[in-house]
Amino acid sequence: MAHVTGDWHWAFRVTPCMGGVALVLLILLVPRRIQRRTEAHRALSIHGSIRVAAEKPGAQGAAKTSWCQDVTSLGKNWSFVWSSLGLTAMAFVTGALGLWVPMFLYRAQVALGIVQQCLEKSCNSSNSLIFGGITIGTGILGVIAGAEAARRLRKTNNRADPLICATSMFVSSLCLYIAIMVAQKNILSTFIFIAFGELFLSVNWAVVTDILLYVVTPRRQSTAIALQILVSHLLGDAGSPYLIGMISNAIQAKKDQSLQWSFCSLQYSFIICVFVGVFGGGFFLLTSFYIEEDRKEAEQL
Repeated sequence: MAHVTGDWHWAFRVTPCMGGVALVLLILLVPRRIQRRTEAHRALSIHGSIRVAAEKPGAQGAAKTSWCQDVTSLGKNWSFVWSSLGLTAMAFVTGALGLWVPMFLYRAQVALGIVQQCLEKSCNSSNSLIFGGITIGTGILGVIAGAEAARRLRKTNNRADPLICATSMFVSSLCLYIAIMVAQKNILSTFIFIAFGELFLSVNWAVVTDILLYVVTPRRQSTAIALQILVSHLLGDAGSPYLIGMISNAIQAKKDQSLQWSFCSLQYSFIICVFVGVFGGGFFLLTSFYIEEDRKEAEQL
């Protein structure tokens, strides 16, 4: 986009346009019947109550609850709480990788002598483009693989969803650790392990959403989704790039400026992402202890 328009800022101006296109497609392509159902469900969720539709005579609506009561109930739903913390760990790692991996790869290449240090304000590098392609490809494959794995394993294990998420987080953390460590020796291997790390990280996106939908009652799902998005971004990708950069600068300040130490400081700070990923896997393991009970409770309400 910078080459086409002459200004890198247009890369960020395209995103709202894509959102507008998505909105138009939703209006044009989603059947009106589904829209009415969605709107009715959203209205009922906001008011904290569910009323049975007119075409279902004889059924009785659920008791009304306030928004504060819904939030309190969600706080006692341990499957929701632990899976939300697991999602927050995923967002933390994703945000840090998205901002710092291209710079990390560039510093590794400079330290290895593959490229010369660029002292200009704007430097041409293929790392961002390659990493972006890896992120898109692994994101698509990961979501498909996660959904299919969950569909198959649910038939034999009621705790399959959180166990899939936990396993993928542990494997992703291992792959990212290897990528961080081999960067000072082989860039190609770094790209490969970053790809695997992002692939296993992406496995969880669809599965976490499924967990929320069946452990939370329908009238509270809108609130649950909003809270989960807020917490995951607020404690996850909103602050992780800043934290990684701050730690890297603090480490770098302990020694004299050098190309090797500049790379090592970012390498050491990236280790935090590995630990956060492991904690995320632990949160999903905790989810597996409560998911059956919470699912049954949601189905009964």
